[in-house]
Amino acid sequence: MTQVQCHDLKLKCGGSWKLVLRFLLAGEACSRREKSHAVAGPGHSIAVSSKGVAYSFGSNSSGQLGNGTTEEEWRPHPIRSLQGIRVIQAAVGAGRTMLISDTGKLVESLKDIFVVQAAIGNFFTAVLSREGRVYTFSWGNETKLGHQTEQADLEPRPLLGALENIPVVQIAAGYCYLLALACQPSGMSVYSVGCGLGGKLGHGTRTDEKVPRLIEQFHTLNIQPAVVAAGAWHAAVVGKDGRVCTWGWGRYGCLGHGNEDCESAPKVVEALSNVKAVYVATGDYTTFVVSDDGNVYSFGCGESSSLGHNTAAAEAQGNRHSNVLFPEVVTSLKQLNERVVQISLTNSIYWNAHTFALTESGKLYAFGAGDKGQLGVELSANQTERAIPERIDIDLS
Repeated sequence: MTQVQCHDLKLKCGGSWKLVLRFLLAGEACSRREKSHAVAGPGHSIAVSSKGVAYSFGSNSSGQLGNGTTEEEWRPHPIRSLQGIRVIQAAVGAGRTMLISDTGKLVESLKDIFVVQAAIGNFFTAVLSREGRVYTFSWGNETKLGHQTEQADLEPRPLLGALENIPVVQIAAGYCYLLALACQPSGMSVYSVGCGLGGKLGHGTRTDEKVPRLIEQFHTLNIQPAVVAAGAWHAAVVGKDGRVCTWGWGRYGCLGHGNEDCESAPKVVEALSNVKAVYVATGDYTTFVVSDDGNVYSFGCGESSSLGHNTAAAEAQGNRHSNVLFPEVVTSLKQLNERVVQISLTNSIYWNAHTFALTESGKLYAFGAGDKGQLGVELSANQTERAIPERIDIDLS
């Protein structure tokens, strides 16, 4: 950072270098920037090694694989045009991909912003700068995603309102809304902006928010948010104490409360009360939780076998695509005898969803829909999905 940026960050942190340190440590803890990771997009996939090499595979109708063609790829291949560039983070959306390098350069309109994270919604994109400022651009509907401009605004603009003077450490994009994990003197907090249908903004109502608004329920629950995840229609947070909260649309049991009801404010998942969570991932009505002992739990929509619960016994009983209303241990991942450190789910209105599980040793496993090659593994004749995790032939360590 420049001296001006450092000074600006210190001011946002109330003039406290201690709070600046908390901001930096929180950003490192809640993301996999500069670490190996994989992203399961709607029909295509990106994997990034610890050395910064980006691989792409799957659907390529819009050139989203970055290989200079529009042909599908059924096996992971390095993106050759990025040779010599170290990628630290990837984000995907419908027909598009964004890759962030260690220099922070992304697109021409962002040339003066050192970007460290990107999040893609259905018709909008958000980026987070190194000093904790959030910018959004493209479609914002009536809410305009935090800045008073035209609905289809292609110029990245900082969010207005409360987050103008509060540093953000992580952003997460749903279909039509955005969440931001912010660092304040009182601790970590979550803000939301965008479409409020289903209660997914977390304020106890279903109304839209034109500028970021603090979700106050975490203070009521005495939870310090540590990781935030935005599914297409629902959201989740892992607290510093390991508790998991979910809210928003509850279809197929994706909130983990044993029903399909909507929740308009964060609610603790009581079925995980004996679990200390360290990571959460959300997709299109699906949720995965990783615990500190290495177990992985999933719940929600069972379509495309993307929850990982499907076994030969379940298929024999005709429950191949059954929904899961309460968190269940993903036994197929437990049987790998590998510690899972990251889960990525398809987060879009795309029914052929798939899931990635990355282990501590850098092995990547895939399951769910693979009709476009997005699993990175070969399927047998007439097979369109895999119920059991299969290792992809790349080493991300």
